[in-house]
Amino acid sequence: MTASHEPVAVAVAQFAPTADTAANLTRIAEFSATAAGRGARVVVAPEYSSYFVAPFDDSLAAHAQPLDGPFTRELATIAAQNDLTIIAGLVEEGAGERVRNTAVAVDATGVVAAYRKQHLYDAFGQTESDWIEAGEAGDAETFVVDGLRFGLMTCYDLRFPELARMLVDAGADVILVPSEWVRGPLKEHHWETLLAARAIENTVYVVAADHAPPIGIGRSMIVDPQGVQVAGLGAETDVAVGWVSHDAITEVRRRNPALELRRYRVAPSTD
Repeated sequence: MTASHEPVAVAVAQFAPTADTAANLTRIAEFSATAAGRGARVVVAPEYSSYFVAPFDDSLAAHAQPLDGPFTRELATIAAQNDLTIIAGLVEEGAGERVRNTAVAVDATGVVAAYRKQHLYDAFGQTESDWIEAGEAGDAETFVVDGLRFGLMTCYDLRFPELARMLVDAGADVILVPSEWVRGPLKEHHWETLLAARAIENTVYVVAADHAPPIGIGRSMIVDPQGVQVAGLGAETDVAVGWVSHDAITEVRRRNPALELRRYRVAPSTD
């Protein structure tokens, strides 16, 4: 007999982070309280939640923080107040002149997982690598809440299916994607298609929180293992809550055992 698992509520917090770190934290605190009041156990905030300017400039490095710095300590306080795990983008201090684009998962005890963005946004006329130090390939960052394993990636990583597959190989049931998906021709279409594709091909949930317009496209959402949006937002600054279920994953994989049928494995590039 197969054990049954209770569904877990997950929230996406959509807003446009600014250069005011305190204001960004206030927004996360407000959305976290709202999400917790609706039963959420996990809240996902956007990429660059600790600090954001457009275009990037030297202030990025000036406002970078250590992994256990004031931003994550305040996230831990918010998490403790609401019995949550919070995922948010941190501008983390790097080894040299560039900083790290880090997705942190924080609960009442502090940082429980940290993922440094591996695929930098050197596309569509942008060069994130001028300012950001890429994370090491091969690291799968996951954590567990209420029996479900959550894996971390960031924004442009969505275009590289190998990373999502690596997270699933590490046991992830849900892939979390803090993002700043820059507006442009067909970018909304790319966003929705890639989120659904990563969910369908891996038979997992994908939960993505984007910046609200005008720079980001918004459209934060929770996608189920069949690629169906179960909760989401448009362009508004708001929070949306949806439920993720281990039993739903099991049922989809019973009918579509794609992971068992594959004939290739993912290995990090040595380049």
